[in-house]
Amino acid sequence: MLILSLETSSPICSVALHQDGVLLGQSELRLEKSHSSHLSVLLEQLLDNTGYTMHDLGAVALSDGPGSYTGLRIGAAAAKGLCYALDIPLIAISTLQALAHQVAIYIGKPKSVLYCPMLDARRMEVYAAVYTHNGQEVVAPTPLVLEADTMAEQMAHHRLLFFGNGAPKFQPLVAEHPNADFLTNIEPSAIAVGELAQQAYLRQEFRDVAYYEPFYLKEVYTTTPKNRA
Repeated sequence: MLILSLETSSPICSVALHQDGVLLGQSELRLEKSHSSHLSVLLEQLLDNTGYTMHDLGAVALSDGPGSYTGLRIGAAAAKGLCYALDIPLIAISTLQALAHQVAIYIGKPKSVLYCPMLDARRMEVYAAVYTHNGQEVVAPTPLVLEADTMAEQMAHHRLLFFGNGAPKFQPLVAEHPNADFLTNIEPSAIAVGELAQQAYLRQEFRDVAYYEPFYLKEVYTTTPKNRA
């Protein structure tokens, strides 16, 4: 089973290819606003470099959100287009769960902590959730305004590991808390999406290609450019 995975929820445009859960190749581009112009190129290069074509794919997986509205829309459009054209399943993986997964597999004693990925939502807001080492949801994905008592209930009973591009805003608020630990430079990756997608495929957890929409978590606000007002 060949699964192509897309991660476009952040400024990083990332793609990966897995066969039966084994990573065959991965490529990413760390350029702001590059998704629309470079995603298709990354996909084609990845398949060419690994010796496959689009018609070899058994499924396409994508990062479901939350995250960048524009990035998620671009990823969804690409994934849905491929699935429709190739008549293959669409798999959506929570961005926050994938982040937690990629951290948990590298922790020496993964059961000793809970995992709290945080994605920047501007100002003092983040998108966050809490998971166990095996992906069990403890706190569902939610938008949070960061304050000193954020996650206080969880930290009262467990050691929490915070990471993601929203975590640095929270660190000064709980720097002295004995149950708050932080990891830096943890970014969303298509590799983690692909690893979880293999499990989802075996469970036959597919999305409706025609009606799928990314999980934005909160309403998107748009404004009219000043030159059009």
